[in-house]
Amino acid sequence: MMTEKNASFGDFFILLGFSNWPHLEVVLFVVILIFYLITLIGNLFIIILSHLDSHLHTPMYFFLSNLSFLDICYTTSSIPQLLDNLWGPEKTISYAGCMVQLYFVLTLGTAECVLLVVMSYDRYAAVCRPLHYTLLMHPRFCRLLAVASWVSGFTTSALHSSFTFWIPLCGHRLVDHFFCEVPALLRLSCVDTHVNELILMVMSSIFVLIPLILILTSYGAIAWAVLSMQSTTGLQKVFGTCGAHLMVASLFFIPVMCIYLQPPSENSPDQGKFIALFYTVVTPSLNPLIYTLRNKDVRGAVKRLMGWEWGM
Repeated sequence: MMTEKNASFGDFFILLGFSNWPHLEVVLFVVILIFYLITLIGNLFIIILSHLDSHLHTPMYFFLSNLSFLDICYTTSSIPQLLDNLWGPEKTISYAGCMVQLYFVLTLGTAECVLLVVMSYDRYAAVCRPLHYTLLMHPRFCRLLAVASWVSGFTTSALHSSFTFWIPLCGHRLVDHFFCEVPALLRLSCVDTHVNELILMVMSSIFVLIPLILILTSYGAIAWAVLSMQSTTGLQKVFGTCGAHLMVASLFFIPVMCIYLQPPSENSPDQGKFIALFYTVVTPSLNPLIYTLRNKDVRGAVKRLMGWEWGM
């Protein structure tokens, strides 16, 4: 009979990942590496372009740069470890490494949830309160909202990750996932984890369900305002900017809800892995494409930047 024990800093975990499908590991390595490079290049492109072009020094692109930086950090917190595990036979991660990874995954995921709400408020102010937009979205207030997104992520993650690592693991080392995620770690415990599952669902409701409701409320108000517009050009611009953000929010929140808004004991580990693969690999790579394709502001900024470079 196993005795209850907490893991120590000298211990390690084995991330099983996709080892049940060894014939897929090489294919997954190539596909994930491509998506990871697209994520890095696309999001860096948005950050650099928003910084260099003065026409993009607006609240929308300030928050978009923050989102791009978040996506780079979020994917980097788990994807390099996954690529290393897919490439070689070693699939271990130290206890300290697992703690750090879990902390930053929770931090960045929570910060992104809050930031997406902030971005929806920015679009609401731009469409529904255009005469007061400059006052409502003052640069100092925008910086405060961005800082609040990051602070909420760091503080929430500190509480939640500590609750997770207090659970006795009873000597188990096999994590049936490709990174250290809360539901996968809860399955390692041989004690009752209902309290932890309840905390997980409450925190998920606060930082996933409530933000989603706020985003939908903002877009409900935007839709009402759009219906009263007479200008076809204005309609196209609103649908272009707001539609992109709504698509990004949907791609992030829907898979996250599938994982975090139900008890880990009711989740299929294999299904959870592929859902997590979507919101950690695919979604961050699509965000730059969604925001830049058919975006006249970005196309104009690229043309101005290229013209400036050629003029040197």
